Amino acid sequence: MGVTKTVLSEGSGATPKVGDTVTIEYTGFIKDTNKPDNKGSQFDSSVGRGAFVVKIGVGKVIKGWDEGVTTMKVGEKATLDITPDYGYGDRGFPGAIPPNSSLIFDVELQKVAN
Repeated sequence: MGVTKTVLSEGSGATPKVGDTVTIEYTGFIKDTNKPDNKGSQFDSSVGRGAFVVKIGVGKVIKGWDEGVTTMKVGEKATLDITPDYGYGDRGFPGAIPPNSSLIFDVELQKVAN
């Protein structure tokens, strides 16, 4: 259980520390566990809307992001495969994510600031 990171493109910049502010582009999918080769249905994306800026590792985002993003380097593109307990759990996110959903995020770490 937790988060599994698959690097799609290596980065060469800094790795964020707990409490750093990160700038991220992402697309989120609700994983279809019956089709392991398919990401599932997209529920959100920052692409075209503008990058997402957040303080990482301090509980401002789901646990899967707090743990997965802090292992990335600036410039890295990765897929985070997140189990429900590291996502939105048994409450889900009303109107977007059903309870107990596994999630997949395509993430690009663009910037780190402390």
